[in-house]
Amino acid sequence: MLYCLMPRADPLPDDVARLKALLQAANEKVNSLSAQLRSRDVLIEHLKLQLARLKRMQFGRSSEQLDAQIAQLEFSLEELEANAAAEAPPVAASAPEEARPVRKLLPAHLPRVPEVYEPPSGKCNCPRCGAALRPLGEDVSEVLEYVPEHWKVQRQVRPKYSCGSCQNIVQANAPSRPIERGYAGPALLAHVVVSKYCDHLPLYRQSQIYARSGVELERTTLAEWVGALASLVDPLLEALGRYVMSAQKLHADDTPIPVLAPGTGKTKTGRLWTYVRDDRPSGSTDPPAVLFRYSPDRKGERPREHLNQFRGILQADGYAGFQGLYDRAHKPLIEAACWAQYPESGFIRSRRTMSLQ
Repeated sequence: MLYCLMPRADPLPDDVARLKALLQAANEKVNSLSAQLRSRDVLIEHLKLQLARLKRMQFGRSSEQLDAQIAQLEFSLEELEANAAAEAPPVAASAPEEARPVRKLLPAHLPRVPEVYEPPSGKCNCPRCGAALRPLGEDVSEVLEYVPEHWKVQRQVRPKYSCGSCQNIVQANAPSRPIERGYAGPALLAHVVVSKYCDHLPLYRQSQIYARSGVELERTTLAEWVGALASLVDPLLEALGRYVMSAQKLHADDTPIPVLAPGTGKTKTGRLWTYVRDDRPSGSTDPPAVLFRYSPDRKGERPREHLNQFRGILQADGYAGFQGLYDRAHKPLIEAACWAQYPESGFIRSRRTMSLQ
């Protein structure tokens, strides 16, 4: 199939000179469109580089201006790529196809919902001669679809029964709820917390999203739920801390994290301390675990407080706050550099030894 670059308003002239002029105009049109496409591709690549650079800058201290600039670049990049896809002309069947990414198989864990499309005439009789049809096989194709989340109200019905002899009333106990006297189910509470802390979706935005589905949940209500869940998971956090600190070897590190500073309209830099228990490379079958601790600063007293009850090997970087743990008077920790190896012989190279090599 051929696609003309010029409209067929009039038949082509028989004059050679006019034909040459039309051909020259068509060539200029093609060159102009090609130049526009190349310019757009260059702009897309430029925006990609800028976006990557800004994201690398964001690894350290972040700001609202930087986040807004990244969001604007992402929006511009999406628009350019969408326009490029929409304006791309159809490719002729004889034209060689460009290298395209291999389409991945749809995830096997997703449920498959069959939709059978029978012939318009039915599956019993041939539409041409009326004879009986017999199965010959089938063609199967798959389409990935998205089913929006739906809401439901669970009605917890507890029938009452009375004894005609002793007048005793029998009824099942009310099921327990995550929040006492609360109407939020455990799945909804988990969704709110995951959206806030894993997907970085603020509560006021969640409230707006839920309202579009006809469910009015005020931000203050969601905040009360999050606060109640924080108290609810305290026993789990304590159990996790005991398990991590009972290891013979820990990996420790800290990372900056932006924290809102109320009343200033800005953010400040807090610290998230990470303590990892993972001895699988050494052949251990104990499940790995990670414990996070937050502090508003990076003072050396923070890791000393966190690791006060820990005894064993600490693998960390050269941060000065960890040094006091190796020299403390009461059961000092054994130092291991962040790149140290742990062979079966138990040999450990310290950071000081490695720095001399």
